[in-house]
Amino acid sequence: MRRLYRQRLTTTSGGNVSCLTSDGNMAISASKLDKGELQPEGVGIVSLYDGHSLTPELNLSIETGLHLAIYRARPDVKAIVHAHPVTATAFCACTMPINTSLTAEAYALLGVPVWIPYALMGTPELAELVASHLQPPAVCGLMENHGVITLGASLLSAFDKLELLEVAAQQTVLVKQIGNLHELTPERLAELDRFVGR
Repeated sequence: MRRLYRQRLTTTSGGNVSCLTSDGNMAISASKLDKGELQPEGVGIVSLYDGHSLTPELNLSIETGLHLAIYRARPDVKAIVHAHPVTATAFCACTMPINTSLTAEAYALLGVPVWIPYALMGTPELAELVASHLQPPAVCGLMENHGVITLGASLLSAFDKLELLEVAAQQTVLVKQIGNLHELTPERLAELDRFVGR
């Protein structure tokens, strides 16, 4: 969380990260804390089974239900990062998609970002929408008028995807301004799909 803030990928109050713990629970950043100065005692523990808080002294993130819904729908996912990087989040408020076909790295690691329709933050409706849209092989999504979310086998993997999604968003804007688009061909995209086993 501190790294997200240092990299200007979220605000002091925005975003949340989680991961599965070795004992089968979920660790998630708590709410109402300075994300740029988060300490271990600001991490909540939640039962993956029934959503019961094992750290009742903390205010859990309002998106705890969203994280739980993803883990329950995606056994392959071990960590989730949700944040509001400026450029990528701008694409959550327009109809132009982030083009991940501009570089091999972006397409190999991100695939095609999934568009997730709007629902009020912190609601069961949003949790259900996000979990249902982020089906394999999707690893990242644009939440309409909200922010972005990435999935990974570890916190570093999920963070890397979010950072790369922001870079891909910036590249999409730059290429639009420069013109003369030259993206990966369908044959090269298919080759990358085979390369990463997608």
